[in-house]
Amino acid sequence: MKKEDKKYSDIIWFIEVFIATFILSMLFSYISANGVSNLSLIPAILILVLVIVIGIIFDIIGVAVTVANEHEFHAKATKKVKGSKNSIRLIRNAPKVANICSDVVGDICGVLSGAISALIAMKITEQLGLSYNIQFILSATVAALTVGGKAIGKVIANKNSTPIVHTVGVIVNKFSRKQK
Repeated sequence: MKKEDKKYSDIIWFIEVFIATFILSMLFSYISANGVSNLSLIPAILILVLVIVIGIIFDIIGVAVTVANEHEFHAKATKKVKGSKNSIRLIRNAPKVANICSDVVGDICGVLSGAISALIAMKITEQLGLSYNIQFILSATVAALTVGGKAIGKVIANKNSTPIVHTVGVIVNKFSRKQK
């Protein structure tokens, strides 16, 4: 690929990621702000935990794809193991896959968890009649859980990249148009 074509391709990728992130972030922020504000405390906390876990899982996938060895999947592909061809495709597109998983989904989950934690803090402050805002404590807890979870996730992704990528490849295979 020519240098100019590569530069043009990178600009197109930037625009696509920018637009997708902007739209998804707006959509999920709107849904979470309106949805969580109407929920009671326990379901709101469960949604917050779910958002944090989704961010960690997608970060694990992003790391696993970047460290996985493509050659391990060639043998599986020759044996027609489901998901192996998609796994190879994921690894060959590791920078884009990692960007989508770790950055797009991960960052949106980070923004959502911050917004949801603010709503939960207001709910707790109102329900308990507190005279101080607990948002600082809740934000710090959410950040610590997210960063700590991603730190553990990176270790898991590095040690288990092949089964993680293969699982994602199988899932992608189930949703792909060409069932191979």
